[in-house]
Amino acid sequence: MADEANRTAFVEIQGRMIETTGKLKQVQTQIRNKETEKKRAYLTMEELKQLSDDTNTYKAIGRTFVLEPKAVLMNEQEQKFKDGETAIASLQTSKEYLEKHLAEVENNLRELLQQDPGLARQIMTMSVA
Repeated sequence: MADEANRTAFVEIQGRMIETTGKLKQVQTQIRNKETEKKRAYLTMEELKQLSDDTNTYKAIGRTFVLEPKAVLMNEQEQKFKDGETAIASLQTSKEYLEKHLAEVENNLRELLQQDPGLARQIMTMSVA
C-alpha cells in the first residue's frame, strides 16, 4: 500500500517537474525574443538619430512602406524599447519564480527517493530497460 502511494507520489512529482521545466524553457525563449526586439528598436533609434529632421522616413507595414515623419518613428521605437524592458522585467520575475518552484519539486523528489530506496531501484531498472 505504501509502495503504491510512493509510486503515485513519484508520478505526480515527475509530472510537475516536467511541466515546470517546460514553462521555464518557454519563459527563457520569450526573454530572448524580447531582448532581440529591444535591441532592434535601440539600433533603429540610433540610426534615426543620425538623420536630419527633414529626411523622408518610411515605416514598413507588411509589404508596403508609408511615409512617416522622423519624430513618429522615433517615438514608436522608444515605445518598443520601453515595452521590451518592462516585458523582460516581468518575465525575469516569472523565471525566478519557476526556478524556485523547480528547485522545490526537485527537493521533494529527492526526499521521496531517500524515503523509499526500493522505489529508487525500481525507477533505475525501468529507465535502463
